[in-house]
Amino acid sequence: MILYQETLKALPVEQLARLFYAVGWSKKMESGEIAQRFIQQPYVNATLVVSAWDEQRLVGAVRVLSDKIVRSVVYDLLVDPQYQGKGIGRELMRRCIAHYPKTEWLVETQEHTVGFYEKLGFERYQSAVLVKASPYFEGT
Repeated sequence: MILYQETLKALPVEQLARLFYAVGWSKKMESGEIAQRFIQQPYVNATLVVSAWDEQRLVGAVRVLSDKIVRSVVYDLLVDPQYQGKGIGRELMRRCIAHYPKTEWLVETQEHTVGFYEKLGFERYQSAVLVKASPYFEGT
């Protein structure tokens, strides 16, 4: 049985790093200061974090930045590949939206996951999206 947590932001760094690696968002299993700074700290600083647990194992997580009134942005929706297709991602998103149901929701995603978000009511945005890369991630 999957249990959901909506109050813990400082997810265990080792488990969160394992999840990033499992979904292919990290080229190696990061640990130590790098994992704490670039994987865990963004969750700690988020407005909202919802996580999914199979007993003591972190199997899914999502973080949201929001002003809680106008706009909410989804970052890093992760579900362990062994647990994908079981509705965990959908439930993580449902819980996020329930926190700020009247805000506009945005998500940047890859083409192969667009359909997942469309099933949740998201629509393709027709305006230009611009980016200024972080110096920490140049060349990745």
